[in-house]
Amino acid sequence: MKYKIIIVVGARPNFMKAAPVYEEFKKYPEIKTILIHTGQHYDQNLSRVFFDELKLPEPKFYLGVGSGSHSIQTAKIMIEFETILQKQKPNMIVVVGDVNSTLACALSAAKYRCLNKVYQPLIAHIEAGLRSFDWRMPEEINRRLTDALSDLLFTTEPQANDNLLKEGIEPNRIFYVGNVMIDSLLKFKAQARKSKILKELKLKEKNYALLTIHRPTNVDDKKDLEKLLQVLKKIADSIEIVFPIHPRTRKMLEDYKISIDFLRTVPALGYLDFLRLMSDAKFVLTDSGGIQEETTVLGIPCLTLRKNTERPITFSVGTNTVVGNEPTHIISEVKKILQGKAKKGNIPEFWDGRTAERICKIVYDYLRTQH
Repeated sequence: MKYKIIIVVGARPNFMKAAPVYEEFKKYPEIKTILIHTGQHYDQNLSRVFFDELKLPEPKFYLGVGSGSHSIQTAKIMIEFETILQKQKPNMIVVVGDVNSTLACALSAAKYRCLNKVYQPLIAHIEAGLRSFDWRMPEEINRRLTDALSDLLFTTEPQANDNLLKEGIEPNRIFYVGNVMIDSLLKFKAQARKSKILKELKLKEKNYALLTIHRPTNVDDKKDLEKLLQVLKKIADSIEIVFPIHPRTRKMLEDYKISIDFLRTVPALGYLDFLRLMSDAKFVLTDSGGIQEETTVLGIPCLTLRKNTERPITFSVGTNTVVGNEPTHIISEVKKILQGKAKKGNIPEFWDGRTAERICKIVYDYLRTQH
C-alpha cells in the first residue's frame, strides 16, 4: 500500500529538523513525501539558502503567508493548508518544532478530520513535550496545543516524556527518539569547516563570542533591550562579540534608534557559515532554543539570555547555563569562561545522528497498523 506524508516547514529552525526526515523517507518505496513551506520566514538568508545548503528540494507547495501578528499568520496558514488537505488527502502530516506554522497545520488537520468521517489525517509532532512553563512565550502555546492534537509525539529528552505524561498523553503515543536537528549538525559539520566566514570577518578561532537575540522578551521592550545591551557592551571590552542580526531584532533597534556600534554585526547567515562561526566561538550568548542544543553537541559554552529554557537537558547534561537578564549573573559566567573555567558537558542519549532513522521507522510501522 502507498502512503502519502506531508512535511511542513515554515521558519529557519524547521529546515534543519525536516531535512533528515525527508531524506530518510526516501528509503521507503511505499511512502510519498510532500514538502510544504508556509513562508513564515521568507528572507533569503532565513529560507532559500537553507534549502540549498541542506539539499532540501523545492517545496511542492509554497503558501507565502509572510509576516503579520501571530493570530493573522496562524489563520492564513490554516486557511491555505486546509485547501491542500482537501486536494492531497495525505495519510499523515508531520510538523516540527514550535513555530506558528507548526500549530496552524496541526490545528487545521485536527479540525478537518472532525468534519470528515471518512478521511482522517494523522498528525505527528517532532520535538514534542518541551516546556518552558512560561505562557508569555508564543512558542509555549504552540508546543502545548500541537502536542494535545498529535497522534505520534517524538521527544528529544526524557523530561519531555515526563511533561507529556503529566498532561495526560497516552504512553503509547510518546516516542523518545533523540534530537533530529543534531542529525543535520553531524552530517554537515565537516562541510561547515570549509566555510570561509572566519577569514571573511578576519576572526581567529576561540577569540570571539557569538551572539543571537530575537525573542520578544529581549528585544520588544526598549528598557529591557537597553539593559541587555549595556551588559553586552561591558563584555565587549574583554572579547569581540559577533552578532548575526535577525531581521526582527534589526527592526526593533531601528525603531528605538539604538546604536550597537560596540558589536560586530553581520547579516543573518546561512546554515554552514553559522555552524562554522558557532563551532569556533569562545562561547555563545543566545535566546534561541536550538542553539542551546547545537552548542551542547559542539562542546561550546552557551549562556542563555532567558529566565527559563524548554530544553533542560542542555544544562543538566550539556554546556548550557541559563543566565536570565541579570547583569551580575551574565558577567560572572562570562568571566568564568574567559578564565578557563567554562562549564563542561556531555552529549545526551540518542543525539547521535540517527534520530530521523528512528522516527521514520516508527511512522512507517504505525501507518501499516492503521491501514
